Amino acid sequence: MDESLSKIIFESIRDGVFTVNKHCIITSFNKAAESITGFSSDEAVGRHCFDVFRTEVCHKRCALKDTLKSQETVENVRVTIITKDGCEVPITVSTTLLRDQKETVVGAVEFFQDLSTIENLRNRVHHATTLDNIVSVNARMQELINLLPDVATAECNVLIEGPSGSGKELFAQAIHSLSPRKYGSYIRINCGALPATLLESELFGYEKGAFTDAKRDKPGMFCLANGGTLLLDEIGEMDVQLQSKLLRVLNNGEYRPLGSTRTMRTDARIIASTNVDLQEAIERREFRQDLYFRLNVVNIYIPPLSDRPEDIPLLVDYFIRKVKKKIRKPIESVSPEVLALLRRYDFPGNVRELENAIEHAFVMCHGSVIQPNHLPGHITSNVNADITHQPNPRHEKDEIVEALSRHHGNRTQAARDLGMHRTTLWRKLVAYQLD
Repeated sequence: MDESLSKIIFESIRDGVFTVNKHCIITSFNKAAESITGFSSDEAVGRHCFDVFRTEVCHKRCALKDTLKSQETVENVRVTIITKDGCEVPITVSTTLLRDQKETVVGAVEFFQDLSTIENLRNRVHHATTLDNIVSVNARMQELINLLPDVATAECNVLIEGPSGSGKELFAQAIHSLSPRKYGSYIRINCGALPATLLESELFGYEKGAFTDAKRDKPGMFCLANGGTLLLDEIGEMDVQLQSKLLRVLNNGEYRPLGSTRTMRTDARIIASTNVDLQEAIERREFRQDLYFRLNVVNIYIPPLSDRPEDIPLLVDYFIRKVKKKIRKPIESVSPEVLALLRRYDFPGNVRELENAIEHAFVMCHGSVIQPNHLPGHITSNVNADITHQPNPRHEKDEIVEALSRHHGNRTQAARDLGMHRTTLWRKLVAYQLD
């Protein structure tokens, strides 16, 4: 092939391509390689490849050196390079030998592709999927959701507070899934469900013979969560004496299995959650203040559902889709009257109670639309049966403004969320002088 034509092809390849001699000195460098690395051809040619690419494996396991040594090709190895301006760029590398006309090995050639766009898209999809289960349009909840990626990558201890059923474990799971530990174990233990002695053995593990039923060694949660995340659910219920042992783990990562004289170490990230006021528990001497400060590096408080009624229509649609996969019925929606009832109910059980109510309605409903009589009796009996009664004007006006804002002025969708007909909403807009 004509040398000038070869050069045109070499420069036209969209992937980065460069060649080296048998000493890994760069002999050619195409335009795509210049674009990805930030180094010009003049700057790269004549230098060792590791001076240009500066990957984490350059001095340990170099694909080019492996190819030159074994005379075998290397395909699709992912590495991270450092560009001329100091940015990290993920690439995939393939190498093969370079021979002259006499089939003598004179060097090697490397093809590499920038993975930045692909990995950024994959991360965005992963983040979106991870947060799919946290359904909310509430402003405070949105702030918390937007904070999660930063909290996750910080890898510090996190204390999640909020009433029962508000979604604390969903946030803990999201923090783990968005963190660098996402490929490690995610382990949850309910500190209020076990007596102190059993909880201690579950957390720290035990050695054979530590107690009567200890027939063999058993690793504890701290061991199993090493390199991953351990959620200590309902931490406020933990025995005070056990709290002191937990504090030691948080201080230096060390613990001892029951019946053992060996000190073990763990690299588990700790997330704690509670539905009790730990400050009050500290005052009652039921919770250690020093443990509270160790856990409370980042605090996330999840508001109750009663403080975010604007989330109810969204959650209802979400739970209908979710329950429909389990209870196969042709149910598509709830009636406006049902939404009105649900918005006026206080939901002491929060999001979990709402999910249970929708599942109950699925059992009772034989049509395509859930009606008030399909809801659990405790909900309908605790809400004024006359859903057309006049509510507090200021409260209703705020609800209407919020619903219209959420649906970008779409009156049909706003009326549905408010549990009223579109004509009723129109009359109220006139009455409240809302444009």
